[in-house]
Amino acid sequence: MLISEIYLSRQGEGVLTGTPSVFVRTSGCNLRCGFCDTPFASWEPVGEQMSVSQIVEQVHLTADSHTDDTPASHVVLTGGEPMLQHEIELLCKEIKSAGFHVTMETAGTIFKQLKCDLMSISPKLSNSDPEAGRAGEWLAKHQSKRHQPQVVRQLIESYEYQLKFVVDTPEDLDEIIEYLTQINPPDRAKVLLMPQGIEIESLAETEQWLIPLCDEHQFTYCPRKHIQWYGNKRGT
Repeated sequence: MLISEIYLSRQGEGVLTGTPSVFVRTSGCNLRCGFCDTPFASWEPVGEQMSVSQIVEQVHLTADSHTDDTPASHVVLTGGEPMLQHEIELLCKEIKSAGFHVTMETAGTIFKQLKCDLMSISPKLSNSDPEAGRAGEWLAKHQSKRHQPQVVRQLIESYEYQLKFVVDTPEDLDEIIEYLTQINPPDRAKVLLMPQGIEIESLAETEQWLIPLCDEHQFTYCPRKHIQWYGNKRGT
């Protein structure tokens, strides 16, 4: 499969925030989000073709480079959209067999049965639609593929999960609430609202009104800690 990068960092989003993790970023995506912060894995996918065994070997080497006394024990499969990859089931199986905790980052448009400890689902709202002039024919493709509530429902019924929604304006809450009526998640605390943005200042501004909205609706606020720690840089 096409791999854009494998690196050691700390999880910056969700319930495992702060956990030392090996990130395996696959390249290629079936969406074209206007706010995508990894265009090298979606809009212009680049990387190196690697076999499952090569990836697992690199995961071990990267985990062992953790500076503490013990290797990193968590692996995050991200993208792009890793669920697109034909051998993703085998990759998950091999990583799990090696003793790692596996988090799958997905937009929730594809369902597959695989070995996974945490399914981190980020359904894309209408605020993700790319600008028509930039997207060309991808605008219609993106809009037709991004909203798959039946797939998201199947994922949350099959895996330990978290639901991450990217929020741009307070009006996005109406769309999120409508979305949740379609998938009916059993635990609202697992619904995470995350501010859109790649600048510390803009994230802080959004936080001022988003945290109260999370409290009001019994959602969990999800900061983008990796932006605060490292800035918007590859390999973090």
